[in-house]
Parts: sequence; structure tokens; C-alpha cells
Amino acid sequence: MNDMTIKGGHGNGGGGGRKKPIHPGAGRRNALLHPKGRVLTPEELATVKGLIGEGPYERPLLIEYLHKIQDAEGCLPAGLLQGLAELMRVPMAEVYEVATFYAHFDVVPDDAERPPAVTVRVCDSLSCMMAGAEQLIEALQSKDAPNVRILRAPCVGSCHTAPVAHVGHHHVDHATPTKVMELATGGHTHPEVPAYQTLEQYVSEGGYEVLKACLSGKHTVEDVIATLSDGGLRGLGGAGFPTGRKWTLVRAEKGPRLMAVNGDEGEPGTFKDRHYLETRPHQFLEGMLIAAWAVEAEEVFIYMRDEYQAVLEILRAELPKLQAANLAPHTKINLRRGAGAYICGEESAMIESIEGKRGLPRHRPPYVAQVGIFNRPTLVNNVETLYWIPQIIEKGAGWFENQGTNGAKGFRSYSVSGHVANPGVILAPAGSTANDLVRLCGGMKEGHTFKGYLPGGASGGILPVSMADIPLDFGQLEKHGCFVGSHAVVILSDKDDMKAVALNLMKFFEDESCGQCTPCRNGTEKAVQLMSRPSWDKELLDDLAQVMRDASICGLGQAASNPLTSVIKFFPDDIVSGSPAAPERD
Repeated sequence: MNDMTIKGGHGNGGGGGRKKPIHPGAGRRNALLHPKGRVLTPEELATVKGLIGEGPYERPLLIEYLHKIQDAEGCLPAGLLQGLAELMRVPMAEVYEVATFYAHFDVVPDDAERPPAVTVRVCDSLSCMMAGAEQLIEALQSKDAPNVRILRAPCVGSCHTAPVAHVGHHHVDHATPTKVMELATGGHTHPEVPAYQTLEQYVSEGGYEVLKACLSGKHTVEDVIATLSDGGLRGLGGAGFPTGRKWTLVRAEKGPRLMAVNGDEGEPGTFKDRHYLETRPHQFLEGMLIAAWAVEAEEVFIYMRDEYQAVLEILRAELPKLQAANLAPHTKINLRRGAGAYICGEESAMIESIEGKRGLPRHRPPYVAQVGIFNRPTLVNNVETLYWIPQIIEKGAGWFENQGTNGAKGFRSYSVSGHVANPGVILAPAGSTANDLVRLCGGMKEGHTFKGYLPGGASGGILPVSMADIPLDFGQLEKHGCFVGSHAVVILSDKDDMKAVALNLMKFFEDESCGQCTPCRNGTEKAVQLMSRPSWDKELLDDLAQVMRDASICGLGQAASNPLTSVIKFFPDDIVSGSPAAPERD
């Protein structure tokens, strides 16, 4: 029996000791004085509203709102996150889980110190490590600069100018401790926009004439798709799916349809998309608008990685010009900014991020061509794929098809870095070999002998120099346990320990795993532990790699072990004699 009572009475001066029973459950109807948990202040709510603007507030724009707070405050204070949740009418837990998923957001509890005013991110991916990033990090961390913090960062898409750092949003090529600290202490944290071809310049050389021909009916969708298919254009973000076939599949789905541009170029060793976006952005944009016309996409979402701040500035300047020139009457263009998550290069994870969520890959089927952004059929194309479309339509399928070699079709933009004399984006025939690329880069750096190479970025595996005459094209490397992927080629030399190379790549995958599935989340962590030992247990590592390939949800976990198995297969001497030290510094 419930014997809780209230002593005292009414009207008798409190005497008499009368007890009033409390009925079980009576508190259910009593309102709290304030909501449970942290109390939001009017000042915090006003600050958030001042940063993100007046409503209505859209749930898919959550990441954009978080960026506005992070940019203004240098972090995400707990009170402002609560204010954002209140304005958006979403649970605080939902805001928190998104904010803590992305590496470029700093969530700060009430009782914690804010991060220093300036954040320096030093790339520690393979090409930068080969160029001395570890020494750069150590030197920067030894500096006495209380308002500057030094963080490691995954590939920032400038492997040919390694080592690379970002001071705030300021990109630093060939970074040195002196150069970085001068920028950091001098407050130079904003992006520098390179010279690029503007809308006016592109139009003056005949730009957007192909798009106009499509919109006017001069070109039919069927003819355009046939031209792209006959020319052999494929997806150049990594998967290599035929572009014309993808457009046909999306068009077959019942509308309304949408389109997404995957600009999250995060594969270590890859920087070709950035090159085109910072030099000829309108050739890409024309291809994008042609694709939107072809699949009748009501809206286009350009998803651009946060590391490409100069590209974001270019797009913010040029996209309004398209609307003013009436070049996009058939679709609406939206620019979305990533927040530091390699996994969002996977198309379904990118779509989750576009919708303002954590970038977790979806189970398939259904495929994004069927159920994509906001559950609508969605065309997803890579930046370089779209870049070639206007020229292929203008010059014909035969022009593009005949550019290839060794049985391949078209051009390829190879991102070449590592121990070559002149690294950079090499425009060469599809099907070129690693030996061809070394020659086009002016040979090896002085004092280095060609030993091996990554044919397709971090996930594409590692091949020895004895296999440097294999055509670098889709379908050529799979039988060797590798693939060409995004055509990111990192050249390794006799000064590099392949165990250390593979360990660097596995640490990247460990850090970038979204954590959704156990084989990837725990597999990459366990692989790093085993690969860090002086002696590798090849049987155990092979078994672990097989589990990751067979059971991971997406390509990250499935391909993360490729460098590991490549070293075991092709570089047995390094396993016997090598150690997990850093790759050789130039």
C-alpha cells in the first residue's frame, strides 16, 4: 500500500497532523516548471537565429546550419545546438548525432573549453607522408602558439603538392613549419580563389551552345544517350558504370526525379576533379545541366567536400550567373557542403548527408536510381564524367572513343603523385600504363627507383613495377586483386617500405569507417593492430581481409584490405625485412 502522505492542514494553522494520501500516478498531470535537462536561454536562441536566419527551417539543411554556427563561433557550443534543435523542432539527440559524426564540427559541452581560434589540419595520407608530413606535424606541435591547434587530417585532394596543410580554410601547398605558422598567427585563414574561366569567358568560346541545342530540341535525349554510349563514357568517380546506361535506367523510373553530383573527392591520391573545378568549372556545369535535362531532374544537388573551399567560393559566385542567364530553366540547382567524412563519397551515404543526416551507406537494393534523395529516383554522376559530356556531344562519339589505347576508350585524367619528377593531373589515353605515366611525369625523382604503385588510390591495391605495363582501365586489374577506381596513381620507390605504406592506408580506413557494420568497424581496427607488429601473421591477416570483403556493407570495408593483401602477395621480401616505419621522405 502506498503510505506516502502530506502532513498539515488548511484553515487550522497547520496543526492537527492531518495526513492527505497521494494517489499513485497523481504527478502525471502536473506540468514541470521547465523542460528536463539543460535550460535554453533566450540569448542562445537569439544567437542561433541571427546566424542561420529566419525560418522556416528545413530538416535537410541541418548540416548547412551547423556549418554557419561552426564558421561563426569556431565550434558548436552546447547551448547553440540546443537552440538549433528548438528552432528546427527536432530532438536534441538528432542534432547531436549529426554534429558528432562529421570531422569538421567541434561540439563543445557547457563545462568544456572552446578550441583555439585557429585550426591547422595537416594531411597525413600516403603521398603527404612520403613528402615529410610526419616531420611537419612534429615541428608544428613543438611551436609555442596557444591560439593554434594542430590536427591530423585525411587526404585534402592536393597530393601533387605534398605535404599539404589547411590553416582554417586557407590551403597551403608544399607546406613548411614556417609558412604554416606565419599564416596561422597572422590570421590568414580564408580561402584563396585561383584564376579560373568565368561564365563570360566560357560563353565567348562557345560554351553552353550544346546545352542550348538540347533545350531547344535540336538534340534529342535518345541521340545524346546513344552518343555517350557509343563514345564509351563511363563513371569516372571509381565504379566505371556506363554513363548512357545509367541515364536510361533513371529515365525508366517514374518521376519526379532528382540528380546529385558527387564532388566528395576523398580517395587518397585523387585530385583530378578539383583541378577541373578550379580551372574550367563551366564545362562541368554545362555537362551537369545536360544530364539534368536528359533525366528530367527537377532539382540538382551539388555535394562538394568541405576541404575544397576555393571550389565552393567559385560555385557560389558562378551558379547565380546561370540563373541570371536563363541557362537552367529546367531545373533548380542546390549547393551542399560536406563536413569531413570520406564515407560520403559512397553515393547512398552522400544522399543521406544531402538529406541532413549522418553519412551512413544504405542497404541495396533498392538502388539510388530507384530510391534516392527524398526517396525519389536519383541520377548520381561524378564531376569528371559530367565534364566530358559537352565535348563528346559536340565532337561526336568517334572523337572520344578513338582517344584510348590498349583497347580502352576515351581520355582519362590520372592523378599522379609520389616519387615522380613532375606530379600532377595527367590527361592521357584511357588504358595508359604506370610506365607511361612515369614517363609523362618526367621520370622518377632523382635517387629513386620505381618499385611499385597504387593504381586506384588507397582502396585500389598495390602492384609491383614488374606489372607496370598493365593498361590502367576498368576490368583490367581485378584479376590481380586491384582496380583502377578513380585513376589515382601513387608511384612508390625502392626507398619505401611496403608494410609501412599498407599500414598508413589501413589507418586511413580505420579512421574513416562510419562504424555502421562490424566487419569494417572492428576489422580495420584489428588490422591496424596486427599490421603494427614487427612480424605479420599472414594467415590471420588473410582471414581477416576475407571477412571484411565478404561481410562489409559498402565498398569501404570491402576494399580496405586490398593494400594489405597486395603487399602479402607481391612484396614478400618487405614482409620479412620491413618494419612499420613511415615511408621514405624525399
